[in-house]
Formats: sequence, structure tokens, C-alpha cells
Amino acid sequence: MTMPGGYGDGVKRRNQIKMSPDEIRGLLDEARTMTMCTFNHDGTIHAVAMWFGFLGADIAVQTKAKSQKALNLRRDPRITCLVEAGEGYDELRGVELVGTAEAIEAPEELWKIGVSVFERHVGPYDEGLRAQVEAMLHKRVGFRIRPERIVSWDHRKLGSSGTKG
Repeated sequence: MTMPGGYGDGVKRRNQIKMSPDEIRGLLDEARTMTMCTFNHDGTIHAVAMWFGFLGADIAVQTKAKSQKALNLRRDPRITCLVEAGEGYDELRGVELVGTAEAIEAPEELWKIGVSVFERHVGPYDEGLRAQVEAMLHKRVGFRIRPERIVSWDHRKLGSSGTKG
């Protein structure tokens, strides 16, 4: 049985749906939330939805210093992050980032992450909003995502020929 989008038809479409670096950055700029996966002490996966921002060109997050994800990353810096969009199969697109996370505790770098997250979710930052960002960063640590492998897909590239089964 063939599913919508050509799923199940046995045709490899990996190269057709792979996103360019500019397309990947476009999705990351547009998206507001990602699924972040770390390893618990027992080897199980801890998956959480996270707001994210940027530290330079790198994806970065901030979280409570004593959170499970922070504890996990300090013990084992391996991380996988997923950013996705789309509802129907023919609209699905996403980016999987597999790599490591680097703890960011330097106040000036953590501040940059905080402002980036604030601007992506609240609005433009100005000095009148300093207290809000400071409160958001209280007892927090940042993590810069260092991808070693990036996998992407954009089913919209299949066009109408890929949406009928």
C-alpha cells in the first residue's frame, strides 16, 4: 500500500529532500522550539521541548543549573536536537543535530544566549528590559550545541508528484 507523499513506495528520496545549509538556517531561524534529548544516568533518554536561541551562529539554550538536562549534559555531553515543522506528510521538514553540548557559564556569554532567547520569544530587547532578562537567567546555565552530524529533510521538495499515492 502506498501512503501519501510516496511513503512506502520503495523509492529512495533522501537526496531529493535534503536541505541546503541556507534552508537549514532558515528553518532554525523560523522555529521557536526544539526537542532536546540527553542521556539520563541509567542510559534512558530524557527528551524535552526547549526554547532556543543563538550564540553567534551556534544554537544555544539556557536552563536551570540544577535541571535534569543540565545534570545529564555535565555527566555526558552527547546530545541530539530536533527542530521540525509541518502537519501533513507533504509539508514535513526538519533538522536533526547530533553532537555535543558545551556548558556556558561565563556571564557575558550566558547574557547573549538570554537576549537571543528573549528576542525570539518576547520581542526586541532594549536596556529597559534588562531586569526581565536578568530574572530569566537567574540560577541558569547555558549550553552551546556543537553538531557533529546534521540530518535534514523537506518533503515540500517532493512536489505534487510526491503527495499522491
